[in-house]
Amino acid sequence: MALARWLCLILALLSGLAVSGFPRNPSRLLGKRSLPEGAVDGIEVYSTKVNCKVTSRFAHNVVTTRAVNHANTAKEVSFDVELPKTAFITNFTLTIDGVTYPGNVKEKEVAKKQYEKAVSQGKTAGLVKASGRKLEKFTVSVNVAAGSKVTFELTYEELLKRHKGKYEMYLKVQPKQLVKHFEITVDIFEPQGISTLDAEASFITNDLLGSALTKSFSGKKGHVSFKPSLDQQRSCPTCTDSLLKGDFIITYDVNRESPANVQIVNGYFVHFFAPQGLPVVPKSVVFVIDVSGSMHGRKMEQTKDALLKILEDVKQDDYLNFILFSGDVTTWKDSLVPATPENIQEARKFVMDIHDRGMTNINDALLRGISMLNKAREEHTVPERSTSIIIMLTDGDANVGESRPKKIQENVRNAIGGKFPLYNLGFGNNLNYNFLENMALENHGLARRIYEDSDASLQLQGFYEEVANPLLTGVEAEYPQNAILDLTQNSYQHFYDGSEIVVAGRLADKDMNSFKAAVKGHGAINDLTFTEEVDMKEMEKALQEWDYIFGDYIERLWAYLTIEQLLEKRKNAWGEEKENLTAQALELSLKYHFVTPLTSMVVTKPEDNENQMAIANKPGEDAMTSYQVPKTPYYYVDGDPHFIIQIPEKDDAICFNIDEDPGTVLRLIQDPVTGLTVNGQIIGEKRGSSDSQNRRTYFGKLGIASAQMDFRIEVTPENITLWNGDSLSTFSWLDTVMVTQDGLSVMINRKKSMVVSFGDGVAFVVVLHQVWKKEPAHHDFLGFYVVDSRGMSAQTHGLLGQFFHPFDFQVSDVHPGSDPTKPDATMVVKNHQLTVTRGSQKDYRKDISVGRNVACWFVHNNGQGLIDGIHRDYVVPNLF
Repeated sequence: MALARWLCLILALLSGLAVSGFPRNPSRLLGKRSLPEGAVDGIEVYSTKVNCKVTSRFAHNVVTTRAVNHANTAKEVSFDVELPKTAFITNFTLTIDGVTYPGNVKEKEVAKKQYEKAVSQGKTAGLVKASGRKLEKFTVSVNVAAGSKVTFELTYEELLKRHKGKYEMYLKVQPKQLVKHFEITVDIFEPQGISTLDAEASFITNDLLGSALTKSFSGKKGHVSFKPSLDQQRSCPTCTDSLLKGDFIITYDVNRESPANVQIVNGYFVHFFAPQGLPVVPKSVVFVIDVSGSMHGRKMEQTKDALLKILEDVKQDDYLNFILFSGDVTTWKDSLVPATPENIQEARKFVMDIHDRGMTNINDALLRGISMLNKAREEHTVPERSTSIIIMLTDGDANVGESRPKKIQENVRNAIGGKFPLYNLGFGNNLNYNFLENMALENHGLARRIYEDSDASLQLQGFYEEVANPLLTGVEAEYPQNAILDLTQNSYQHFYDGSEIVVAGRLADKDMNSFKAAVKGHGAINDLTFTEEVDMKEMEKALQEWDYIFGDYIERLWAYLTIEQLLEKRKNAWGEEKENLTAQALELSLKYHFVTPLTSMVVTKPEDNENQMAIANKPGEDAMTSYQVPKTPYYYVDGDPHFIIQIPEKDDAICFNIDEDPGTVLRLIQDPVTGLTVNGQIIGEKRGSSDSQNRRTYFGKLGIASAQMDFRIEVTPENITLWNGDSLSTFSWLDTVMVTQDGLSVMINRKKSMVVSFGDGVAFVVVLHQVWKKEPAHHDFLGFYVVDSRGMSAQTHGLLGQFFHPFDFQVSDVHPGSDPTKPDATMVVKNHQLTVTRGSQKDYRKDISVGRNVACWFVHNNGQGLIDGIHRDYVVPNLF
């Protein structure tokens, strides 16, 4: 049967799983035929099964949903799965009336071209991405003919991480209707033996859960099954809607008679290391806290609540200090102090008195904290056998002092010198998370988002608990010389209680008789070495039993871990090193059929039919398919050309026009620090007006350039041209395309608009205005909107750029003007007193056909008195 429609899908990242199958048009009326219970709009999802097999922490998961269309007409059915952010999809298949269409993993650019070809041929396709804290969403839709059946099957794999003493499988359950056969089964095989196993559901009472859930473990095997009947799925005894909506969480741990465990299968080994019972290494911790104005209110209260709770858990052997930063930097104490009861009490008072103020000086705050830790170590004011940690919390970008992210990274890297880790916690979404992550990774730490929910303070406390108990420092895993190939990361600055170090590699000689692994580290009292020796013949005897689930799991675990670490290293690499890391990760992704940020999975129906297709694609942490406008001022120019400056603090706007001849190029934005420029060329009417005062002009061409990236974009109403160095790509407004490279994203929305984003702090929207083709006077033209300017420097200028910096104005003496519908007033701005007129202009970002009226104070005479200098100062010779 014919596939009527597909969506192209892009999935994001995080840790869980939701399954649903449901029609997109539930309001359509059905015939009078009797339908099975649970069917919605004629579609019955009669089976949803989640099958998880875990061998040595490596999980292989298959989600299968089956549906049938009982209606008299074709219906659209969607398949949604929320899966772990850390997982890689390895397969997706679609089966319609017994015919299966498999997925193929391809290099991202190859898949993209195949997708664009489908779009250019008029095939229906779209982009879908939704992410939360732990989840990324995979969604695909398909039309199903009357009486036909469809089966969706998604496979993904992940390495379960040990967190606070347990491995956790997080499954998001959301079928959205009653399902006759709903089942989750989990089989776990751990050669070390299982010590604990539990399962819980957030959406069902313990009484109901008890009868639907079975769990057991013995020796090396564990089993969990969740199989609710139709009655157990109902939200009430007589309801036809499902209560299965929430989290299903499985936790377990293994026996730890030995601190280490080595497993070898088919020439690949994995080494798990998690010692217990060691004394905690004392730590010196500096908290670097953003107290800029944007932290005002709820965020500041949550931060203070978390810090107060953390102070209750600080150990007496620890040393600590607080550094607060806004436009300037202040410290609680001049140096680190021991966590005595008296100091903790004083620290509590200091935290309670914290209040927000000013701007964001990240560079000086971090350097102050690093200097403090270095000085304490050099002057021996902290124990010799102790470790240092710096934890920063911020909700914004640096905008005072050194504000260039690359320079801050360089300063911090040089100051730390590899001696201790930096952990960066990013509060909320409107911040340069890539910058925080890269800076943490190159200093042996990690970055974490803190979501602005009611439990933000618990998130902060939870992170601190993860790093509060270091048991070893300077951890190094060692193996027989010349015996190992392709080793994953084997050295770590810290081992924290409740976590686990995992190292994998390939044996150079499969026929060796024994294998020895050693782990060395510095403890709180002395240096320690843990040794594990494996008899290869004994290991061979165990292989049959270890094939209990899937035999190549260690090789796939090694590939998964290797790709994950290559992708992390790639974030901070440049030039040839980055190319090599990319090539290695891509080769492994293709070989092992993993959907990673370098690959996509394509599902295509055979050429003799409609050739509809879908793409599963894994973007980066900050990749977006649409731009969410931050709650900050924004600026735009549209229409004739009307410049609008919105100032949310005053809930008001200022506007002005620029009257110039067609062909004139105007400088809209110029930032000498970031190297970003935007220029616009004016076009006139098709027939020149004899009255130049009433001549209407528009922007007919825009040039956006980044000197640092050697990147240019020329936008006209006909097409978009991109130059990356000397390479050129051209797209028409008939395309729906997303182009990404490091720090840059260009998204074209067919016949509507395009979004250009540089990192996290700069985003422009270009709106396409198309007029009736037989319109006698007007051309198609462009509007230009700055929706995020946080990443621009204080030196930015231009007709729009000069307003990116705070400025004030006062309006008084509102009185009737020459037009009775538009009052005049007196405005004082930039030390000028101007006569302004109340009017309105159109904002077309959300509705390009009608627009939204924006009330503003109109400044006459080409903005004279409002703009710096005169408008002719902004005329430039060409677009670039």
